[in-house]
Amino acid sequence: MSTRVFNHALRIIASVALAFIFSSVRAEDVLNMGLVPGEDPRLIVNDNQQLLDHLQKSLQTSVKPFVATDYNGIIEALRSKKLDIALLGPFSYVLAASVADVEAFALMETDKQGPTYRAVIIARDDHGVHSLKDLAGKSFAFVDPSSTSGHLFPKAALIKAGYNPDTFFSRVIFSGGHDASAIAVQNGKVDAAAVADALLDTAYSRGMVKQNEVSVVWTSEPIPGAPIVYRRDLPADAKAKIRAAFAQVQNVPWGPKMTIKRWVPTDDAAYDVVRDTAKLLNLDLQKLK
Repeated sequence: MSTRVFNHALRIIASVALAFIFSSVRAEDVLNMGLVPGEDPRLIVNDNQQLLDHLQKSLQTSVKPFVATDYNGIIEALRSKKLDIALLGPFSYVLAASVADVEAFALMETDKQGPTYRAVIIARDDHGVHSLKDLAGKSFAFVDPSSTSGHLFPKAALIKAGYNPDTFFSRVIFSGGHDASAIAVQNGKVDAAAVADALLDTAYSRGMVKQNEVSVVWTSEPIPGAPIVYRRDLPADAKAKIRAAFAQVQNVPWGPKMTIKRWVPTDDAAYDVVRDTAKLLNLDLQKLK
């Protein structure tokens, strides 16, 4: 091999090595974590702060939270590799898995909720809504088109009951957050709304909704809990460290009056029930993103 060719080869090797070192440093310096936009972004970050602190200590790296304006914002950030991990709703995970190379690996258990939760429809007691049939001609709030408990499962329930969600209500809004939907019901802006049961409890705890003025008029079957996901293209050792960091979480305060007991392993197949519900609504996952 000539000296010129040898030196050129050395430069290529050096460039590749520097690129690898640079990317490794970036990966170790910051772990970008997406959080579900189910409530006010400031509340979400504050609720997750102790979890973020635990991850930073365990991984020995900075964990930077990101809250998008909607679920699709988190999905797009994962697809464009601006996020490394994200906490998603079950349906937003199914959407993300269809368009981005992501993998669910754990879900949260709290002192108030196991590995599943439920969607509920709530209404003010003085608005004459006591069952699904009473929703006819009423105003209604969904959370987000990609929300599992705030849209997908309640809408599927209406179809199963023989109602057409597109013509059933007098007016439909997407509030953008479970807390916003609950407040809209409390303030009489809408007659009823679909929210997650745990987030309704949070709204009660924060005084956003008066429990003696609002009733649950419908409850879903159990839904697999919100998963934490990472990009499949992260290095194998990095993914192993992330899994280990979540596995070490025990009894970490989370939000008002709630504690994360632990994170338990999960996988993609656990969310097939969500995919089946999407099929009932004739949703094309590719077109939704």
